[in-house]
Amino acid sequence: MILETAWVLPCYGLLGAGLTLPWSLRIIRRTGPRPAVYLNMMMTVLALVHSCWLLTSVWGQPAQHFEFIWFQSLDLNIACSFEVSAISAGASVMIATMSLISQVYGLGSLETDWAIARFCALIGFFEAAITGIAFSDSLFFSYALLEMLTLSTYLLVGFWYAQPLVVTAARDAFWTKRVGDLFLLMGVVTLANLTDSLNFSDLKTWAHAPQTIAYFAEHQQFGTLLGLALIAGPLGKCAQFPLHLWLDEAMEGPNPASILRNSVVVGAGAYVLIKFQPILSLFPVAAELTVVIGAITAIGASLVAIAQIDLKRALSHSTSAYLGLVFIAVGMQQPDLALGLLFSHGISKSLLFLSSGAVMMTTITQDLTEMGGIKTRMPATLIAFIVGSFGLVAMLPFGGFWTLLRWEETFWASNPWLIAIALLVNSITAFGLMRIFALVFLGQVQPKTRRVPEVAWQVAIPLVSLTIVTLLVPILLPSWHFVDIDLNTVNIWETILLSASGFMGFGIGAYIYIKPYETGSSVPMPPKITRNAWKAVQDLLAYDLYVQAIYKYTVVLIVGGGSKVLAWVDRYLVDGSVNFLGFASIFSGESLKYTVTGRLQQYVLTIVVGLILIGFAAFYGLN
Repeated sequence: MILETAWVLPCYGLLGAGLTLPWSLRIIRRTGPRPAVYLNMMMTVLALVHSCWLLTSVWGQPAQHFEFIWFQSLDLNIACSFEVSAISAGASVMIATMSLISQVYGLGSLETDWAIARFCALIGFFEAAITGIAFSDSLFFSYALLEMLTLSTYLLVGFWYAQPLVVTAARDAFWTKRVGDLFLLMGVVTLANLTDSLNFSDLKTWAHAPQTIAYFAEHQQFGTLLGLALIAGPLGKCAQFPLHLWLDEAMEGPNPASILRNSVVVGAGAYVLIKFQPILSLFPVAAELTVVIGAITAIGASLVAIAQIDLKRALSHSTSAYLGLVFIAVGMQQPDLALGLLFSHGISKSLLFLSSGAVMMTTITQDLTEMGGIKTRMPATLIAFIVGSFGLVAMLPFGGFWTLLRWEETFWASNPWLIAIALLVNSITAFGLMRIFALVFLGQVQPKTRRVPEVAWQVAIPLVSLTIVTLLVPILLPSWHFVDIDLNTVNIWETILLSASGFMGFGIGAYIYIKPYETGSSVPMPPKITRNAWKAVQDLLAYDLYVQAIYKYTVVLIVGGGSKVLAWVDRYLVDGSVNFLGFASIFSGESLKYTVTGRLQQYVLTIVVGLILIGFAAFYGLN
């Protein structure tokens, strides 16, 4: 019964969103929006209980598939297929947990906002789409659920739609994702014509068939285009280069939504990409491009993150960086490693956003230059941020250490340059987190942090709970066989190298940002040439390597200029010729109406004269 009712799990979120509609639409006003929050939280709790029950039932069992016919006509058969396994059930537990944490946190941070009922409805919609992706074994329905995710992202980013900057951010996030979704739709349609089934399990069997391998070996160009179309959708969902700018702008939305967006939402796109991995093995060029894109995003986003003064944007860029590592793992045909990275990163990044959100809620700012000196005023938040930082960076014995250690073990002999990328990302991320730690918790007390209190229970409970979960990640990772933690088989040199990269990042960050606070002296002023060069590097990173400006003067200029040319042609050539014909018809009709007298003999005379003139013209033409 538990297995057969697994399809109900995505419905909890939809039901919760539906129950909040009377408050979201302001039909019920007398009670205030709190009942809507409690109803939605109740449905999320039911989803969490059901997911935990399902996880205990399928633990250690092989994956099982359930299929329901959704549409059938002639030779068209579209089935809704579900895969119930320990991984999908565990993903459902994680989604429900993060959703519940976001709603409890939202109850504390959006308590005075009447639109909190609408926020909970959108979170329920969010939860339903992501849970459906976790269980879906159908590419067709996974694409439809990704579209639901894009819509819910647009609505949540544009939650405060009265602000022009928020509207712009929501629009950019929506259209950037639509670019990748359009190419993914082309890939889905192409696969529908090549195969008899769009289920991932059937596509895996089809991809390993000898005739399929021979077909794409003969049609390599076609296969490359198909592979590029399939990775385009996850490319946009995971905020990878060149479709990475939307996640930075999406931070204009509410803080509780950012917890979901930077943990399980971007993970949903990567989850679909991992399911594409058997198909991508047919297209070497697409797999190599996945690795290249992941490497560019991992290094570039890590560098951009350390120059941001907006707290949320600094953390969001590191999300793109770690999703870049996931892309590399998928391109190198390591799906288990990719899943381990997703899990450890999602938990740690959620805790970082939750603790950072607590700081922003009490200081009423997210500008790092306006923070400082709150280490004694917010001890619980301080501990949560430290645990989240250690969990994200490879610090023994936290979860991030074991996933990156498996990364080293996987590529130590075959691809050492991939180890260099992971170590560089780890070191830069550690530097960025130390920078945030110093600017937020240490230093001089600022006007906005002078009387900062610790957060209320609505935020403290999820903060402490998520801190405990982050500490348990090293125990959970071996349970899903994402890593194999055995101290007797650990390579000591790999461990030293990995730990050194994290300590180096923390140490450089501490030397730059903490040393002045300890000594109480100011930092010596470097020479003017050095200051100008450093300022240029800071601007380069702070403005996202000027990618937006490059887009403006390349893609936007070409598309905008082409649109203006097409608009001119349409207005003056197409419309002009049509208008000219219409005017000529009206003028000739108005002129000819005065020659009509109603006399038959005049009409006959006109016809005779016309025939004579035609005859003369034909005669002289023949001569």
